[in-house]
Amino acid sequence: MFDLDRWQEIFSSIRSNVLRTVLSGFTVALGLFIFVVLFGIGKGLQNAFTEGFARDAQNLITIYTGKTTMAYKGLQSDRTVTMNNDDYDFLINTDKDKVGDANPRYSTSLMVKYGKESGTYQVNGGEPGEKVIENRKMLDGRYLTPMDLERKQNVAVIGRMVQRDLIKNGSPIGKDLNINGTMFKVVGVFSDDGGDWDERHIAVPITTLQQMKKGSDTVSTVFIAYNEKLTPAEAIKYGDELKDRLKSRKNVAPDDENGVRIWNNAKNMNETFQFMAVLTLIVGFIGMGTLLAGIIGISNIMVYIVKERTKEIGVRKAIGAKPRSIVALIVQESVVITVVSGIVGVAIGVLALSLIGDSLEEYFIKSPSVGWITIFMAFIALVFSGLIAGFVPAYRASRIKPIEALRTE
Repeated sequence: MFDLDRWQEIFSSIRSNVLRTVLSGFTVALGLFIFVVLFGIGKGLQNAFTEGFARDAQNLITIYTGKTTMAYKGLQSDRTVTMNNDDYDFLINTDKDKVGDANPRYSTSLMVKYGKESGTYQVNGGEPGEKVIENRKMLDGRYLTPMDLERKQNVAVIGRMVQRDLIKNGSPIGKDLNINGTMFKVVGVFSDDGGDWDERHIAVPITTLQQMKKGSDTVSTVFIAYNEKLTPAEAIKYGDELKDRLKSRKNVAPDDENGVRIWNNAKNMNETFQFMAVLTLIVGFIGMGTLLAGIIGISNIMVYIVKERTKEIGVRKAIGAKPRSIVALIVQESVVITVVSGIVGVAIGVLALSLIGDSLEEYFIKSPSVGWITIFMAFIALVFSGLIAGFVPAYRASRIKPIEALRTE
């Protein structure tokens, strides 16, 4: 490996056979380039799917009610089903070990004024856990606190678009908003990955909003982030159990799909996991096929190279070169070409992914990239294949008698 004369011979051979070297190196570089770009695109698809489910808590169960479509237990159909605070407590206190964060919401559209500006916005009465449930990020100030709920404070946390529409200049913290005739002090501003619509919401303590609505205890929606230790199948079962229990509690027919409705992100996550598993298998299969094609290409080229050098091998053996030294020379040259070409292929592939960036986001490919461990494993596989590809024909050639090698056309 550290024989200086051998290295000189290798570089002399490379310089004397530039076309042969370029062809063998091109196969390796192209194989790794396609592998890196292909896996990067696959990762970009995974990133897009993951982000699509990250706007709110990924482990989210949303429960809301509507009008019944069936008569049940002496009650007529077309009956409005309404949840209240007791229903929320019932839902979160059933199987407590399965509940992570939870939040009740009382939603209503109200006129909001600030100075000469005004508009109708969705005002959500909620609790501090809503920040986690909605995956909101604070841009200024704070979110709701337990003390705000306990004291029924007139405080509001506004979305970024509400600030832009109404307050516009300067920090909104400490400013007073007129919400349906009641003054609320702004204590925070949030952003939401859900986009402009979700950023036009205003969050206030649910106790305050219920008090404004003539002392109502109505709850429009219940959000439950289930324990992340639950598998998708367990979470789906848990969501169905919550739905059945609430139907029984509100006297809704078991087959009535409109009286009590539920949206369980676990069902979407389960389908996503299945899709990503299939996608990973497809990308892996194609990637392995690309590497295999590169390995075959290297093998074919090395067979050609060794055949071309048969006379040279005969001369070396005739002047006393041992088969082992001949094999070592050809194998070392093969590995050098494979390593250098592999580095070039990886570098161009990584550069290509960097240039692609988020330009393919409209095609549902976001931030394509490949982990260095994956690249390293693919690189090692090609280098090892280059070693084998050089060794096999070199070993066969080294067994040929000098006179037979010299006769080869």
